[in-house]
Amino acid sequence: MKNVTGIIRKGEKFYIGECLEIDVVTQGKTIDETIQNLKEAVYLYFEGEKIGDIYLPEEGIMGSGL
Repeated sequence: MKNVTGIIRKGEKFYIGECLEIDVVTQGKTIDETIQNLKEAVYLYFEGEKIGDIYLPEEGIMGSGL
């Protein structure tokens, strides 16, 4: 199983959740709601995909020296 990295930041009215490896962004009123929304959004992003067809980098953004 591969992992993706999510970050949560505080916006003006909502928390914003973003996945670094794929193009998924969501929001929520609380951190917990934002995390749950991000998990659901990532699940929906990959829904119906074959595991072999999905490419995710071996190292995360922080591990790549950036």
